[in-house]
Amino acid sequence: MPPEEREQTLWGALLFFGKAWVFRARRSLADRGPDRPLRGALGPAAPDARIAAESRSPLYSSAQQDELLLQAGKVQNLRLAAACLNGRILPAGQVFSFWAHVPRPTRRRGFAAGRELREGCVIPSTGGGLCQLSNALYAAALDAGCEIVERHGHSRILPGSLAEAGRDATIFWNYVDLRFRPPVESQIEVLLTRTELVVRLRSMQSVAIPLSVRPARRPSQIPPLAAMESCETCGVTHCFRHMDRTDSTPEGGAAWLVDEYQPELGRYLAEQRRPGDWLFLPLAGRYPWATGGFAEVRQAFWETLVRSAGSRRLAAQGSARQAALLRFDEQLARRYARAVPVSATHLVISQNLLPFLWRSGVLGGRTFDVLMTRLPLAALQAALDRAHARWPESPTIADFRADPALVAEESAALAEARQWVTPHARIADIARLSGPRAVRLEWALPAAPVNVRERGTKILFPAATLCRKGAYELRAAARRLGLPVALGGRVLEDERFWAGVSLSPDASLDGARAVVLPAWVEARPRRLLQALAAGVPVLATHACGLDGLPGVTTLVEGDIHALENALAAVLAAPSSPAAWATPPGRAL
Repeated sequence: MPPEEREQTLWGALLFFGKAWVFRARRSLADRGPDRPLRGALGPAAPDARIAAESRSPLYSSAQQDELLLQAGKVQNLRLAAACLNGRILPAGQVFSFWAHVPRPTRRRGFAAGRELREGCVIPSTGGGLCQLSNALYAAALDAGCEIVERHGHSRILPGSLAEAGRDATIFWNYVDLRFRPPVESQIEVLLTRTELVVRLRSMQSVAIPLSVRPARRPSQIPPLAAMESCETCGVTHCFRHMDRTDSTPEGGAAWLVDEYQPELGRYLAEQRRPGDWLFLPLAGRYPWATGGFAEVRQAFWETLVRSAGSRRLAAQGSARQAALLRFDEQLARRYARAVPVSATHLVISQNLLPFLWRSGVLGGRTFDVLMTRLPLAALQAALDRAHARWPESPTIADFRADPALVAEESAALAEARQWVTPHARIADIARLSGPRAVRLEWALPAAPVNVRERGTKILFPAATLCRKGAYELRAAARRLGLPVALGGRVLEDERFWAGVSLSPDASLDGARAVVLPAWVEARPRRLLQALAAGVPVLATHACGLDGLPGVTTLVEGDIHALENALAAVLAAPSSPAAWATPPGRAL
């Protein structure tokens, strides 16, 4: 149909809303009766339940830059509606209603302007695009043998939509609804991948008995729409909905959602950020992320204050501390999720926020990169379990493990990430094995290294005395070789842990023959980098992530024999100042 034949007028729009108000009032009164549809209860995910039906549809259907905002708005609306529907349990024979579960789409609730088909035009409308979800639900309900109680077809066929096959179901709050009855108890699963909307109906029973299904309206009965253009690109400039955008450009750019600062990641942000990007950080100044060059910088003052005050009351070690830190991460992630601009189709995220952002649904329909600040939770806890099997007497190695659901959510999110960004060799290796491309950064050595005047015989252990830091392995080697050990942190295992070992009171690099960290897990080897900058040899496990750096001898976690051999080699090396320059690292 030519654009001039489907031009809308202000009077027509007012008349439409007047009629809609009447229909909404009638539906509200009708739904107060005994036959009103009830909300299905939320249930835990049932991935083992049989998939009775599945529908997939692309999230982005236009490559035109002018359509970016409306498509991004549609995806935002789908995220919010998906959160309302995902996991809903539908009892057998009970009527499911779309609008009984999804609230009226308003800006106050976070819904954005998307594309809505109304009276033959694709117009901007708050909540626009939700029909893609109702289409998918209707198609899945048909395939699952559900009884269709209420369904309305679109007034026009959009190319590429389910209306082309007569499997569409338009909705308009609250009187144009989609309603159906499942034949058996079912669960709705709705998720947004990077590019697709996926809707599944899972049967909670082993056998499904289809009920009668109303036939879909034949596509030939629906007038086609010649193009998918909206008011942004239709070319009708004298319509009352037309907005002059000659002096504006579509919003875009990425959003950086950061927390813990590392010099390597800070340098990456400064190099990769582009004009138009947004930056979300806890507090500028206190967190030294570069804030210049961003279109907008948002800070989380309240969440940072709460975390700062709460962290001061936490113990140095233990399950209560770890659980509290995860709660602080969740609070910050929620703050960011509420404020991410709809137009940001790509995110760069600090790892500690990732599982909570994944849970919130804000990552659906977006690409994202992850700034890795530690091992993935699954790999980290597996390393702790290996250490516990080796040293079951340790009181600190098995005192906390994250909720399995949180571990699964982080694993799922990392699998979907476009890139893992890290200087840590072990993390980069895991990234290459799991699929996403690793971006391996160079470690940042201190700009002003410590001046080491002499090299003695002491061994510096640059960490608190914890099993996960390799304290048990170093204690065994030090006892056997008779080495003095300088401690770089508190003794948290047992107050007599170092009995039989000569302890040096000087924990500085001066006089250290080597810095040794045979850790099972280590995400921030800053003391080791300081030693390398000062020319002091470093003995560290693969878990420290320094593989390949000159001056580093790389060990296998838990291998005391290899540690003893490496220490003996260091002690046998010349100790004169001329020999302080360390050779390239080697692996044992």
